Amino acid sequence: MEFPLSWGLSKTGLPLFIVTCKDDGGNVRNLCFMIDTGATENILFNFVYGLFKNSFRHIDDQGSVMSIDGATYEAPLVQATFNFENETFTGSFLILSVSDAIKSIENESGIQIHGVIGTRFLVENEWIIDFEKCKITSK
Repeated sequence: MEFPLSWGLSKTGLPLFIVTCKDDGGNVRNLCFMIDTGATENILFNFVYGLFKNSFRHIDDQGSVMSIDGATYEAPLVQATFNFENETFTGSFLILSVSDAIKSIENESGIQIHGVIGTRFLVENEWIIDFEKCKITSK
Protein backbone atom coordinates (compact mmCIF):
# COMPACT_ATOMS: atom_id res chain seq x y z
CA MET A 1 0.00 0.00 0.00
CA GLU A 2 1.13 3.51 -0.76
CA PHE A 3 -0.99 6.48 0.25
CA PRO A 4 -0.23 10.19 -0.23
CA LEU A 5 -1.03 12.47 2.70
CA SER A 6 -1.70 15.42 0.41
CA TRP A 7 -5.50 15.53 0.97
CA GLY A 8 -5.34 16.12 4.72
CA LEU A 9 -2.31 18.36 4.46
CA SER A 10 -3.98 20.58 1.86
CA LYS A 11 -7.26 20.82 3.84
CA THR A 12 -5.93 21.23 7.39
CA GLY A 13 -2.14 21.12 7.34
CA LEU A 14 -2.41 17.80 9.20
CA PRO A 15 -1.87 14.19 8.09
CA LEU A 16 -5.45 12.89 7.82
CA PHE A 17 -6.82 9.80 6.15
CA ILE A 18 -10.26 8.27 5.71
CA VAL A 19 -11.11 4.65 6.57
CA THR A 20 -14.32 2.65 6.37
CA CYS A 21 -15.82 0.65 9.20
CA LYS A 22 -19.18 -1.01 9.87
CA ASP A 23 -21.29 0.53 12.63
CA ASP A 24 -23.55 -1.41 15.00
CA GLY A 25 -26.33 -1.42 12.39
CA GLY A 26 -24.04 -2.96 9.76
CA ASN A 27 -23.82 0.29 7.79
CA VAL A 28 -20.46 1.20 6.30
CA ARG A 29 -19.27 4.57 7.59
CA ASN A 30 -16.28 6.75 6.87
CA LEU A 31 -14.01 7.74 9.73
CA CYS A 32 -11.30 10.39 9.57
CA PHE A 33 -8.14 9.78 11.57
CA MET A 34 -5.23 12.08 12.24
CA ILE A 35 -1.73 10.61 12.40
CA ASP A 36 0.26 11.80 15.40
CA THR A 37 3.79 10.40 15.57
CA GLY A 38 4.15 11.96 19.02
CA ALA A 39 1.27 9.89 20.39
CA THR A 40 2.19 6.49 21.78
CA GLU A 41 -1.44 5.30 21.88
CA ASN A 42 -4.31 5.24 19.41
CA ILE A 43 -7.42 7.18 20.38
CA LEU A 44 -11.01 6.85 19.29
CA PHE A 45 -13.31 9.65 20.38
CA ASN A 46 -16.22 8.63 22.59
CA PHE A 47 -18.94 10.03 20.28
CA VAL A 48 -17.66 7.64 17.58
CA TYR A 49 -17.46 4.72 19.96
CA GLY A 50 -21.18 5.18 20.69
CA LEU A 51 -21.97 4.24 17.07
CA PHE A 52 -19.60 1.24 16.98
CA LYS A 53 -19.82 -0.26 20.50
CA ASN A 54 -20.82 -3.71 19.35
CA SER A 55 -18.60 -3.67 16.26
CA PHE A 56 -15.38 -3.38 18.25
CA ARG A 57 -13.87 -6.11 20.39
CA HIS A 58 -13.69 -5.05 24.02
CA ILE A 59 -10.32 -5.62 25.65
CA ASP A 60 -10.48 -6.29 29.38
CA ASP A 61 -7.63 -3.94 30.19
CA GLN A 62 -8.00 -0.25 30.86
CA GLY A 63 -5.36 1.90 29.28
CA SER A 64 -3.92 5.23 30.20
CA VAL A 65 -2.61 8.15 28.24
CA MET A 66 -0.88 11.37 29.18
CA SER A 67 -2.16 14.54 27.56
CA ILE A 68 -0.15 17.52 26.37
CA ASP A 69 -0.79 19.27 29.70
CA GLY A 70 0.68 16.31 31.63
CA ALA A 71 -2.61 14.96 33.01
CA THR A 72 -3.04 11.19 32.88
CA TYR A 73 -6.38 9.74 31.77
CA GLU A 74 -7.61 6.18 32.28
CA ALA A 75 -9.82 4.93 29.47
CA PRO A 76 -11.51 1.77 28.17
CA LEU A 77 -9.57 -0.12 25.52
CA VAL A 78 -11.11 -1.66 22.39
CA GLN A 79 -9.78 -3.40 19.33
CA ALA A 80 -11.03 -1.87 16.11
CA THR A 81 -10.77 -3.18 12.57
CA PHE A 82 -11.23 -0.97 9.54
CA ASN A 83 -10.57 -0.87 5.82
CA PHE A 84 -8.13 1.51 4.22
CA GLU A 85 -6.93 1.42 0.62
CA ASN A 86 -8.57 -2.01 0.08
CA GLU A 87 -6.71 -3.56 3.02
CA THR A 88 -7.89 -4.46 6.53
CA PHE A 89 -6.07 -3.10 9.57
CA THR A 90 -6.56 -3.68 13.29
CA GLY A 91 -5.41 -1.76 16.33
CA SER A 92 -6.18 -1.13 19.98
CA PHE A 93 -7.78 2.22 20.78
CA LEU A 94 -8.39 4.12 23.99
CA ILE A 95 -11.85 5.70 24.18
CA LEU A 96 -11.51 9.38 25.16
CA SER A 97 -13.47 12.62 24.91
CA VAL A 98 -12.66 15.00 22.10
CA SER A 99 -10.05 17.55 23.13
CA ASP A 100 -10.38 21.29 22.63
CA ALA A 101 -7.46 21.14 20.19
CA ILE A 102 -9.35 18.70 17.95
CA LYS A 103 -12.53 20.77 18.20
CA SER A 104 -10.66 23.87 17.02
CA ILE A 105 -9.25 21.94 14.03
CA GLU A 106 -12.77 20.81 13.14
CA ASN A 107 -14.14 24.35 13.49
CA GLU A 108 -11.40 25.85 11.31
CA SER A 109 -11.37 23.18 8.59
CA GLY A 110 -14.94 21.88 8.61
CA ILE A 111 -13.53 18.32 8.76
CA GLN A 112 -14.62 16.13 11.65
CA ILE A 113 -11.82 14.02 13.12
CA HIS A 114 -12.86 10.73 14.72
CA GLY A 115 -9.61 9.62 16.31
CA VAL A 116 -5.83 9.66 16.42
CA ILE A 117 -3.43 7.07 15.08
CA GLY A 118 -0.29 6.89 17.20
CA THR A 119 3.01 5.10 16.89
CA ARG A 120 1.63 1.85 18.31
CA PHE A 121 -0.65 1.43 15.29
CA LEU A 122 2.07 2.46 12.86
CA VAL A 123 4.50 -0.12 14.28
CA GLU A 124 1.96 -2.95 14.68
CA ASN A 125 0.71 -2.55 11.10
CA GLU A 126 4.15 -1.78 9.64
CA TRP A 127 3.19 1.61 8.27
CA ILE A 128 6.11 3.78 7.30
CA ILE A 129 5.74 7.53 6.97
CA ASP A 130 7.99 9.20 4.42
CA PHE A 131 8.03 12.78 5.67
CA GLU A 132 9.97 14.02 2.67
CA LYS A 133 7.47 12.63 0.13
CA CYS A 134 4.43 13.03 2.45
CA LYS A 135 3.18 9.49 2.03
CA ILE A 136 2.47 6.31 3.99
CA THR A 137 3.66 2.92 2.80
CA SER A 138 3.15 -0.55 4.24
CA LYS A 139 4.42 -3.99 3.42
